[in-house]
Amino acid sequence: MTQYLLTIDQGTTSSRAIIFDSSGTPRWQAQREFRQIFPADGWVEHDAEEIWATTLLVCRRVFSDAGLAAADVVAIGITNQRETSIVWDRATGEPIYNAIVWQDRRTADFCQGLKDQGLEEMFSAKTGLLLDPYFSATKIRWILDNVDGARERAERGELAFGTVDSFLLWRLTCGKVHATDASNASRTLVFDIKRQCWDTELLDKLSIPASLMPEVKNSAADFGHSDPSCFGERVPICAMAGDQQSAMVGQACFEPGMVKSTYGTGCFMLMNTGAAAAVSHNRLLTTVAYRLDGKVTYAIEGSIFMAGATIQWLRDGMRIIESAQDTEDLAEKADPEQNVYLVPAFTGLGAPYWDPCARAALLGMSRDTGVAEIVKAGLESVAYQTRDLLEAMRKDGTAELRELRVDGGMVVNNWLLQRLADISGARVDRPRVSETTALGVAYLAGLQQGVFGSLSAIGALWQRDRIFEPRWSDGQRDRAYQGWLQAVAKVRTKGGQSSHRLS
Repeated sequence: MTQYLLTIDQGTTSSRAIIFDSSGTPRWQAQREFRQIFPADGWVEHDAEEIWATTLLVCRRVFSDAGLAAADVVAIGITNQRETSIVWDRATGEPIYNAIVWQDRRTADFCQGLKDQGLEEMFSAKTGLLLDPYFSATKIRWILDNVDGARERAERGELAFGTVDSFLLWRLTCGKVHATDASNASRTLVFDIKRQCWDTELLDKLSIPASLMPEVKNSAADFGHSDPSCFGERVPICAMAGDQQSAMVGQACFEPGMVKSTYGTGCFMLMNTGAAAAVSHNRLLTTVAYRLDGKVTYAIEGSIFMAGATIQWLRDGMRIIESAQDTEDLAEKADPEQNVYLVPAFTGLGAPYWDPCARAALLGMSRDTGVAEIVKAGLESVAYQTRDLLEAMRKDGTAELRELRVDGGMVVNNWLLQRLADISGARVDRPRVSETTALGVAYLAGLQQGVFGSLSAIGALWQRDRIFEPRWSDGQRDRAYQGWLQAVAKVRTKGGQSSHRLS
C-alpha cells in the first residue's frame, strides 16, 4: 500500500506543500507567493501571519487536489528559509514584529562593533559562524531593543523566539510545542555546535534571555502532532530541517566529500565533512548538516545571497524579462564577445567576502549592450559566485571536486548549468527530482516513521536526470573568472576588502 509524506517547504518568496510517495516521487503540490517587505535600504521583512496563512492554504489545497485526507499521510516534515527570525507572544501566538529575513542587513554596524571588540573568534569557535547580520541572534537583539516593551516581556518569559520552522510548529500544534532541530539551531549564532546546546555566554553577550529559545531536537524526531483545526485530523510531525540541509539529504550527500549546491533565492553549497566539525580558513561556515539519533553530521557551507533573486530583480525591478523562463533563450542569443559582469550585491556580499555594505553594479557595458547581454550577466553571476565558493573550499584543502549535485528552481535552465560547468571546471549533475529541499525532509520524516530503513536505503533512491560536462579550456575559464574578480573588487567596501583577499 502506498504511503504518503507531506512536506511543508516554507521559502523566502513562497510557501509550498508537496505530497511525496514512498519512492520519493512528488505526486501533488501547491504553492503561494507572499509579499517581500523592504522598509529601508538593506532591510528585508516578511509578515509572519502571511507566512502562516499561505502555509495553511497550500497544505489544505494539496490535500484537496490529491483527494486525500490528513489520515492518509504518514507524517509531516517541515523545511524552511533559515535564519529568518520571529518573536511572538506565548499567550496569543501573535508576532510582536515582522519576521526579519535572512537577507536583512540592519544589524551590520552592531556586528562590526562586536568584531571591533575582538569577539568574532569566540563566536566562530563555538558556532562555526561569522559575525554577520545574516544570522538570527542579532536580529533577535534588534527586535528586543526596538519594539516597545519587548525586552521587559522577554525577561518575564512572556515571549518566544523561533526560526520559521519553529513558528510553524507552534502554530500547527496550537502552542503545545516550542522546538527546532539542530540544523536550524546551528544558524542562530548562539548554538554551540559541538556541545549541541544553547550557549549561555553567547546569549549573555547579546543580551538575549535564554527563556526565548526553543528546545533543540534531532532532525528526525517526535515534534508532536498537528491540531485537528489545521487539517481535520491529527498528523504526526516527524522532521524539521533548514532548507539547505534538507536539500543535502534530498541529494543523498551522505558521505564525506560529497557536495550539493542549491539555486533558489540564494545559492548555498554544502560539503559533507562527516563527524568532524571542519574549520574553514577562507571565510566559509561550519554548520550542522543533520543530527540523527543524537549523532551529528557536519558540513562546510558557502552562502550566496542573490541567485534566483537576481533573476527576480531583472523581472520585477528592471522589467526587462516577463518570466524566468525567458532567460535561457536570451542568454543563448547574447553577444559572446561582450564581457558584461553583474555583481548582485543588492544586500551585500556573502561568502567568501562577507561584506554587508557592498552594493550591486553592472560593469563592462558598451553601446551595443542590450537585454540579452544583461540577462546573460545575471545568470553568469550565479556561476561565478559558485566558483568563489569552490576556490575557498580548495584553499581549505578539500579534495578536487569532481561532481557537483545541483538542485533548486534555477536548475531547469540548461544554459545556466552548462555555464556553471564551464566556469567551475566540475561535472554538474542534475537529479531526476529537482525538488530536493522538500524531498530531504520528507525522507527524514519517513525515516522517523519507518517508511525508510536507513540513509543507505534513501541514497539508493537518488537518480540522475542529466550531466553537464565542462567545455571551456582552463585558460578561457580563468580569464573569465579574473574579469569577475576585478568586477567584485570595484563594489567592495573598505571594511569588506580587508576581510578576504581576492587572489
